[in-house]
Amino acid sequence: MDNKEKTKVNKGIACSVATCTYNDNNGHCLANKIAVGPSSATCCADTVCATYRPRDIG
Repeated sequence: MDNKEKTKVNKGIACSVATCTYNDNNGHCLANKIAVGPSSATCCADTVCATYRPRDIG
């Protein structure tokens, strides 16, 4: 997923990761779609957002 796949705010997806390029700085995700994994997770702490991309600084 690249920056051209950013869309309007998806109010159904909360995001607190300030360093992600898809974070709108208001607690929402701008990615067109998200991927969460791994499939072997057995609890919330085992999961990660595979859509995460570091924000360009500068």
